[in-house]
Amino acid sequence: MKYKNLLNSALFFLFILSQNIFSADEVDRLAVKFTNPDKPGFIEVSLVNGGVTAEGYNGQEVIIEAQSRTREIVPEETKRKVDGMKRIPITTTGLSVEEDDNRMEISVDSWRRTIDLNIRVPYNTSMKVHCVNSGDIVIQNVNGELDINNVNGKVTLQDISGSVMAHALNKDLIVTFKKTDPEKAMSFSTLNGDVDVTFPDNLKANVKLKSDNGEIYSDFEIKLDATPRKVVEENDRNKSGKYRVKIDHSVQGKINGGGPEFQFTTFNGDVIIRMKK
Repeated sequence: MKYKNLLNSALFFLFILSQNIFSADEVDRLAVKFTNPDKPGFIEVSLVNGGVTAEGYNGQEVIIEAQSRTREIVPEETKRKVDGMKRIPITTTGLSVEEDDNRMEISVDSWRRTIDLNIRVPYNTSMKVHCVNSGDIVIQNVNGELDINNVNGKVTLQDISGSVMAHALNKDLIVTFKKTDPEKAMSFSTLNGDVDVTFPDNLKANVKLKSDNGEIYSDFEIKLDATPRKVVEENDRNKSGKYRVKIDHSVQGKINGGGPEFQFTTFNGDVIIRMKK
């Protein structure tokens, strides 16, 4: 009984601590409607330092929460200058939103410090999200066109309906579709990570697959093209005097008879195409 009481006390202490860490005073919040909430909207976000999490919901407002991460490492020189002094955390984010004709731009001072964004968006929303350092991009349950780029973080897109153009330079790219746009081309690429994409079983696509230092796997039956591989010419004779010709070493084929072109590219990783169970 004594052990149980101690455990309950410890859990209560952790709960109170978590409430202090993530208190309302430390989170900047805005709720903004599109000009015409009955029509699909578009959101653009660009962060230098930080990550973005976005989720679609059955509502009309775009609800944005911005939170500044406390700097974990203080330089030794600074420690010596302020020895014994209490540190006051800087929690301001500079959150601002500009909306015009169903196009919304979300901005924070992420070049000053690391700031994370948590966004709830109407289900029918297209997004352009670009992050550079210290954060992942996670988007789920949206229907629209997604243009996603993360330099030093992972990209995870879950329960997506629509189309995707996504690049994760140094981490994995993982995408799961509920439904794809049968008319739109798509692109999935990384430099140093896996490209792992799950589609519905009725997918129709022309696929172009390339992994320089990895493997390619698919649940789908891919009918490979029988035509000779494409010859690529690089003519730079006017500038450097060089002429180069090479054979494209990507794998091309059709899924379920073919459709729009889907490109899957990685340099140091695997390409994995899954069928949704």
